[in-house]
Formats: sequence, structure tokens, C-alpha cells
Amino acid sequence: MTVPGREEVVTVDAEDWQDRCPDRFQLGEGARWHADGLYFVDLLRGALYGLGPGGGPADPRPEARLDVPLGAVAPVHGRPGEWIAAAGPGVALLRPGVRPHWLARPEEGAPRPMRMNDAACDPAGRFWATSMAADAEPGAGSLYRVDRDGSAHRVLTGLTVPNGPVFDAAGSTLLLADSARGLIVSHAVDPGSGRLGPARPFVRLGPGEGKPDGMTVDDAGFLWVALWGAGRVHRYDPHGRLCAEVAVPTPNVSSVAFGGGLMHVTTARHRLAEPDAWAGAVLARRSGVTAPPVAPFRPSFA
Repeated sequence: MTVPGREEVVTVDAEDWQDRCPDRFQLGEGARWHADGLYFVDLLRGALYGLGPGGGPADPRPEARLDVPLGAVAPVHGRPGEWIAAAGPGVALLRPGVRPHWLARPEEGAPRPMRMNDAACDPAGRFWATSMAADAEPGAGSLYRVDRDGSAHRVLTGLTVPNGPVFDAAGSTLLLADSARGLIVSHAVDPGSGRLGPARPFVRLGPGEGKPDGMTVDDAGFLWVALWGAGRVHRYDPHGRLCAEVAVPTPNVSSVAFGGGLMHVTTARHRLAEPDAWAGAVLARRSGVTAPPVAPFRPSFA
């Protein structure tokens, strides 16, 4: 794992950020760019929101509300308005006007209170969802793969606060952060079966650099990482070398997404004793960086 000299890193100051909406969220997370705009969650409230593709401020559209924490979602291919969600103790399909349809609840009945956290689909249409202990007990969390037939499989254990997961364009590499450890690892993935190879260190954050939270991969194959506690977003090349950092005007930056000529971040008031004026905002700034839209879940069942 190579660490570059600081002279190689492009730094962008915390300027030109704009509010995407007037609301402030306790734990904004899971920013995803879809065909008709930006989607994100307020995790502990169990709420999913949408914002239109324009860059100006607008009231967020409530898309779904659950009675359990909602970690992240992905759209369901060919079913407008339907989402697959990592929520509460498992994974559910969210359909307009009906109760959630649970595909699996693997953390229900666990020895300690658990909840799902971040999640995303790979290019083949499988949904990968992480879990963690409600009190962030070290090593209690897991990574699950939900196949196109709706079956859920625990593929990694021993995680504490897992975030990501994200994939390269070929779906042959998975990048996964464990925020509590300050570590991002990569796994080779068999695109056909979803089988994971062993973990390889990709980036380790040092003291004072923040905790790796939500991530996205841009069209050039570079990884963007929201850094909780540091008010920064980092960009790493495919070898794990830091090449750019963007300052954000509030410390708890939780996810990052690109779309509509904009770089979007979610932020949080969570765990701030004295939240600043930007804490909990959804922010955007002009950017020439492009990234694929959120990958959908592609179910093989009706």
C-alpha cells in the first residue's frame, strides 16, 4: 500500500458548497444518484428522501418511512418507485403504498441488538448489505450478499462499523470500509457467482484523518471516500494513493455521490455536542467528475 507525499495531493477548500434543501438531518447517509435525481436516507429516522436533478435548493420528497433504522437503498430494475433496502434486522423491498416485503432478517434474534448499515448493488444486480451492533460492539457486524433470486448469504464476519460497499465498473473488485478501524480493504469478486477473494489492505487512515464512511467510484475508477469527523472527502487512485481532498464545512461527512454536474455529500448532526449551521445538511458543488448512476437490484423473481 503506497502513501504519496503531500505535494502530490490536490486540496480544494470548503467553498462554493450550496444547500440542496433547507432541512437538517440527524444522520444523513446513503447518497445515491438515480435517473431523476439524488436519493438519501436519514438513517435513525428510517426515512428515504429524494431531491430533483437541479442544483438549487428544494424541499426533499419523502419516498418511504419505516419504523426501523434505514441504512441504504438501491432501485429495483424495471419497477419504478420500488427499492431494495438494508433496514432494521435485514433486507426488504419497499413498494409504494404497501408494507415492506422482507426478503431476509438475518440479524433478528441476534445475541445483542443489531441493525443494517450501508449497502449497494454490484453491476450484476446483486445487493450487498452490511450490519453492525447498535452499540458498535467490535467485530459483531457482517456483510451479506442478496442474490437475484432474493436469497441472502453471510459472506464476511468480524466487522465493526462497515461502510461502502462499492464496486469497480467490471464488478470484479469490492471495496469495503470498516469505519471503526479506519481501514478500507479490497476483495476480488467473481462477477458470475459473487464469490469473494481474501481481503487486501487498500487504504488505512491515520489518527486525526477521520473515519472512512460512505464511498463511490467515479468513471475513471478512482475511489471517493467521505471522512466522518474530519470534514473532508478523499479521492484515491486505483492503487490506494491519495490524489485529492475536498474540504466540507462541517465535520461529520457521511456519503458522497456525483450526478447532474454536481458533487453531493450528506452530513450529520449525530454525535455533535454543538452542531454547526451546516451539520446535517445535504450539500452540493459544481464538479467535472462523473460517475455511474446507482446500480439497480435485478430480481429474477416476480
